Amino acid sequence: MLVLALLVLLQTAPAPPGEDPVAPYAMSDANAGGGPFKGVAMLEAFHGVAGIGRIVDDLVTTSQADQRIGDIFKGQDMIRLRRTLKEQFCVLLNGGCHYTGRDMATTHKNLGIQAKDMNALVENLQAAMRRESVTFPAQNAFLGKLAVMKPYVVTR
Repeated sequence: MLVLALLVLLQTAPAPPGEDPVAPYAMSDANAGGGPFKGVAMLEAFHGVAGIGRIVDDLVTTSQADQRIGDIFKGQDMIRLRRTLKEQFCVLLNGGCHYTGRDMATTHKNLGIQAKDMNALVENLQAAMRRESVTFPAQNAFLGKLAVMKPYVVTR
């Protein structure tokens, strides 16, 4: 029974097509960095799971091309990044998804992210949300949900 419990704690799914394999870790929606919003209003403000997908794709594409932070993404598994960001946003927006990524501290360890880098990413996220026509109050509420993760993301 103990062995079974340990196996559940160290779940790891095979890497989806195109993704690099990662070391096993405990999977949990708690790794997404916060609890979900209540109800469906925020999910609807983001135009559902499809809207989340468009926002994440826009955010990642814009951030990779951003001269301020693009180098951070070089050498990273961008397929995995897009998938886990979509899952994370979906969990936080109460979209009925599950987050299969690592916790925020482990994910961002050794990336050397500074406050200015996070600020640039937030600017890119705001632009992506505007392009998706997410209302300003919904944007602010979501950014507030993400802000609590800053100590785990900004490492220098």
